[in-house]
Amino acid sequence: MAQSWWQNAVIYQIYPKSFMNANGDGIGDLQGIISKLDYLQQLGVDALWLSPIYVSPQIDNGYDISDYRQIDQRFGTNADMYALIAAAHQRHLKIVMDLVANHTSDQAVWFQESKKSRHNYFSDFYIWRDPKSDGSEPNNWAANFGGSAWTYVPERQQYYLHYYAKEQPDLNWENPLVRQAIYDMMRFWKAQGVDGWRMDVISSISKDQHFTDYPDKLNRPYVLSDQNNGPRLHEFIQEMNREVLAPFNMMSVGEAPGATAANVRKFVDPERKELDMVFSFEHMRADRKAGGVNGKWDYDHFDLLKLKDSLTKWQDNLRDHGWNALYFENHDRARIVSRWGNDQKYRYQSATAFATVLHGMQGTPFVYQGEEIGMTNATFALADHEDIEITTNYRQYVEQDQTMTATEFLAAAQKLSRDHARTPMQWDTSANAGFTIGRPWFQLNPNYRQINVATDRQQHASIFKYYQQLIQLRHQFPILTTGRYQLELPTDQQLFVYRRVTAEQSWLIVANLSAQIVPITRLAELVTTEFVFKLKNNTHRCALDENIQPYEAFILELI
Repeated sequence: MAQSWWQNAVIYQIYPKSFMNANGDGIGDLQGIISKLDYLQQLGVDALWLSPIYVSPQIDNGYDISDYRQIDQRFGTNADMYALIAAAHQRHLKIVMDLVANHTSDQAVWFQESKKSRHNYFSDFYIWRDPKSDGSEPNNWAANFGGSAWTYVPERQQYYLHYYAKEQPDLNWENPLVRQAIYDMMRFWKAQGVDGWRMDVISSISKDQHFTDYPDKLNRPYVLSDQNNGPRLHEFIQEMNREVLAPFNMMSVGEAPGATAANVRKFVDPERKELDMVFSFEHMRADRKAGGVNGKWDYDHFDLLKLKDSLTKWQDNLRDHGWNALYFENHDRARIVSRWGNDQKYRYQSATAFATVLHGMQGTPFVYQGEEIGMTNATFALADHEDIEITTNYRQYVEQDQTMTATEFLAAAQKLSRDHARTPMQWDTSANAGFTIGRPWFQLNPNYRQINVATDRQQHASIFKYYQQLIQLRHQFPILTTGRYQLELPTDQQLFVYRRVTAEQSWLIVANLSAQIVPITRLAELVTTEFVFKLKNNTHRCALDENIQPYEAFILELI
């Protein structure tokens, strides 16, 4: 594969609403991001991915866009965005914007016009269907946020489809005018200097036009099934590539529910000319009960074997046929040190161990804001949550279906809620963690006086400094980009061990992802030659002659 900038890069995701507030209104903004560019440059990342900052009613925290070409006044102005792009480029940081092309806000002009009649320019911009003979929904499809995926509009005497909230109507990608409108918007932002796109639920844009009912095994009024990989999906993405991505050399990473290690090459094999990378969901189910009926809330203990199996399949299947997007945290995922690690006794070790596993693999690592200082989950009461997913899913699984108790749901939310990732960034020990001088839009994690950027960077065992070293390794040593991945000790319940190998070098990445001490003898057959440490997360050890401590990780070069 020809090398592109993003293959040797580390990308930092910013959730603008919670990153840094400059004007004192309690909501993170673009000027706040500009004020922290030097910090991000010091971290060593190569690009910034911004979650949506377009005009939005914020029903789903900006993933319900009403105007793709205007910056929401909460975050600033278009001029602020252009200034951010210029300031980032001066520091050799690229800008990746979030593209939500599956749906818009119901406040978008496109939808406001579409709902007026069946016979105007925008009438087919969305997916409308007639009621059944009894006036009910066209089929039994459920929305991801609970309830029916259809909402009735009296003006048209029809239902429109929405895979998420009723305020997020799905666009009709069968209509070429819709596709061209999306491509034109992408060209607009390219003209302002944007370097790439992260594409929200891109695997959902093609719908099965038969709209038949999903099989119902649980006697539910609405059934949630696989809504992805529709019949024209790859045709649409290839068209987008021809129209925008390839001509303007824009990096692309798609959020692709339904993408598996078996079918991922269809998205990212360079010969198919679709996307550069996709985000996998499979490895993030390493703590989900098999056969559950409550979706993501069927939480189980962390299963390291599941994680190793999933990540290895993606590494193996994409070798020479595409590129991996590597992540454990983002705006939709809880903090990894709390979810799979130990955020009380081994927070530093947990944060750096999972980082070592991720950054040692082939692919482009994505760092989510706060991950680089080991931010943790908060302790929320149910009423404290902001996320629409929590309120709608609680209503469905606890109150309607009664497949979970309130206690079970809250216990799962304490581990998995998206809100854990959306608390304001913890900069220092001052009021509101240095995020704002006003009232924060969302409550801070109370531990910000102990966990924050300023404190971490002063410590000898600094998670920030460890991330700096991981990023420097990727930039300095081509083996992390080109080396072949080889899993070792696949059935070990505590150790995640793998090699990266080229014709000239062999590195061994070792992480104890448990709270137990592991005998060093488990590595006896792997470390049989001389070695040098490339990186260690246990600052008190200097040789490979002791047992492996809880959540200890290191990278060895075998000579």
